[in-house]
Amino acid sequence: MKPIRYLFLTSIAAACAAFLVSCSTTQTSTQNKESMLVASGFKTIIPKTAAQQQKLQNLPPGKVTMIQKKGKTYYIFPDPANNRAYVGGPRQYQAYHQLRAENKLTREDLETAEMYQDSEMQWSLWGGGEGVWGPMAGPGAF
Repeated sequence: MKPIRYLFLTSIAAACAAFLVSCSTTQTSTQNKESMLVASGFKTIIPKTAAQQQKLQNLPPGKVTMIQKKGKTYYIFPDPANNRAYVGGPRQYQAYHQLRAENKLTREDLETAEMYQDSEMQWSLWGGGEGVWGPMAGPGAF
């Protein structure tokens, strides 16, 4: 009965964690993007005129947009809620993409480590482990 209790409690904990994650706002995601943009060298620009504010409002929210101005390429991430935008060039945009990729890999590595760290999985009950084949050995190891 004890393994069923652990499984039940683990399921409840997982459901609660999933609920909390789903309830988190996109504000956290936006803040993470803004932090990565600044770390990549993007500059914060505050619109000073009504025309600049209108352009900021017209940019797609939550996305980096490429624009061409006077033969140069710029990348803009709007933050209309705080009346600002993050602006960078190709070099900063490349650094941002690299940082995002590293961040994704780090997050995936952490999730994998957490999955294998779960001592309540009781791997021997799954038909393997020390009880059947010995530690780290397969069926043909004898």
